[in-house]
Amino acid sequence: MKRSFSREDLPDWTGWVAQDADGSWWAYEVEPQEYHQGWYENELGRRMKVMAGEASPQWRKTLERIRWA
Repeated sequence: MKRSFSREDLPDWTGWVAQDADGSWWAYEVEPQEYHQGWYENELGRRMKVMAGEASPQWRKTLERIRWA
């Protein structure tokens, strides 16, 4: 699933974005770990919900590294 927000919508500390199974999109400071229905930051770095979306069975394919070059 393609994300429908841009880098301008993300905090400047964002290193990764990913969608959970319920459709929620999150920004993470460090690479998140997968769990049964989404992603978690393992108490390392920050995270922030970016937007709500539609539930997706393809959520595992949404983890994306954000490069601020």
